[in-house]
Amino acid sequence: MTAPTYGSATADPGVGPQPANGIVVSGQPKVQYLNIETVANCYPGRFVTKGTHDNDLAVCGAAGIPVGVLGYEHASKKYRPSTRDTIFKVNDQAPVLTGPGVTVLLYLAQSQTVIKGDKLVVAAAGMVSKASAAAVPSGTVAVASSGAQPTVTGPIPTEGPIVATAEESVTTTNAEGWIMASLER
Repeated sequence: MTAPTYGSATADPGVGPQPANGIVVSGQPKVQYLNIETVANCYPGRFVTKGTHDNDLAVCGAAGIPVGVLGYEHASKKYRPSTRDTIFKVNDQAPVLTGPGVTVLLYLAQSQTVIKGDKLVVAAAGMVSKASAAAVPSGTVAVASSGAQPTVTGPIPTEGPIVATAEESVTTTNAEGWIMASLER
């Protein structure tokens, strides 16, 4: 018997099985149903943002502010794609999941090495990537006045807010892959 593989890239075994053709691993997410306005990259497990109207959605871009994760198993049969790897269609009523501590499968961007406990941010096409440490720009010239200091304002970092915490260690190389993560909100 071979050891099970969690996620879809290289992952540490022993985390807990990934759901079969679903994205919710544990917990009860809050679900709202929104209209898919822009279909590009609208796959389950991707972060989405508000569309033109409050009831519309589009996939969230890198460093964006998402409204939640595009669900799968909560979609009505009329709108549910055939598998969690299949894209939704324009005007589908799609489930958007939120809920702190709810563990879901998210789609991890290419060339990522994530360790269990790492914080994740939204990457291109609604995927996630490992958050980097905050750093203020530095250089070789001494700062002689407060006017020369870099401007740091507002509570949202350059990479966007932390959206999830990794629940398994996964490395992606030449392709994206699934990762189990607990949502922050």
